[in-house]
Amino acid sequence: MDKELFLEMLDIDSTSGREAGFANFLSERLLTSECRVEKFDVGDGTKNLLFSWGCPKVVFCSHLDTVPPYIPPTCDGTAVHGRGSCDAKGQIFSMYEACRVLESEGYDGFGLLLLAGEETGSFGAKAFREQHPGAEWVIVGEPTDNCMASASKGTKAFEVTFEGKAFHSGYPQYGLSAVEMFNDFMNALRSIVFPKDDILGDTTWNIGKLVSDNPQNILSDRLTCRVYFRTTFESDVMVSNVMKNIAGPDAKLRFGRRTVQDGSDIVGKDVAQWQKSMKVNALGGDTPTRYETLEGFPIKPVAFGSDAPQLTNFRKKILCGPGSILVAHRPEEHILLSDLEKATENYVHIYRTLMNKENI
Repeated sequence: MDKELFLEMLDIDSTSGREAGFANFLSERLLTSECRVEKFDVGDGTKNLLFSWGCPKVVFCSHLDTVPPYIPPTCDGTAVHGRGSCDAKGQIFSMYEACRVLESEGYDGFGLLLLAGEETGSFGAKAFREQHPGAEWVIVGEPTDNCMASASKGTKAFEVTFEGKAFHSGYPQYGLSAVEMFNDFMNALRSIVFPKDDILGDTTWNIGKLVSDNPQNILSDRLTCRVYFRTTFESDVMVSNVMKNIAGPDAKLRFGRRTVQDGSDIVGKDVAQWQKSMKVNALGGDTPTRYETLEGFPIKPVAFGSDAPQLTNFRKKILCGPGSILVAHRPEEHILLSDLEKATENYVHIYRTLMNKENI
């Protein structure tokens, strides 16, 4: 195992938006005498890379970008720490190591696809599916504890805006607080019971990008946030419907009662006025996805997203990789060297199995 190459990869800051330099490094560093590299513009200054050994029918794939902040690498002899070690430079490294093994054994018909922008919306994957015909199989590398994922949750993102009326906080009866609207919305959302899925379990959601920068002594006149759902086969459509209708004229949810100075009762007397103060904008996402699995591998569902659902130019998909999602995106992100070695063995075995299975 070329540990020095892995540390070189981790030395480069490729947090989302900065992955172009990492792509340039890999386009030269990973080239061998038996493969070629193609570069594909994503459209935002980043690039996708495809390394090919012959005409690929099986493509290993992972992503170039990492979440911020950048954390430089360290190695303690059994594990490598640092940003991207687990998600997803560990996957890139072990996939490349597998490609070198296959190359040394005289195989061809495989490739290594490295995509930009996975952490911020799979922009690289969306661009690549329009630029390349794909192949029969894609093996997507994410931290699955070297298990094959049977299925993954979907994602749904929404931007929510609350418009209030600013006023001196000593006289709140003359204004309308967007923060209190947000609190009512949160209570309403928490009251919804989403169905439990037999495969993917519970539907979860998170609030991010919360902004309300009013002074502390003035009622907030505006609050914006993102609501990010992890959906299941049972809840995916329901989530979209809930967020579509939560602020519409036919909304079933009702917020707390408030009376403003002009005497209009926001809920009882003028529901439309209240609901117009809240706007929901759907930002897209992925649907829950089932994946191919092979005998002899441990199998489990996962609750995170990946580029896989967007790679519609591939007909069959496997989701598998080293590392634990429980340390991905965290300050203590790391990966065991033994897990990288196991992943390399797994990827080689997957290719050989598919080659025998479908006469590749």
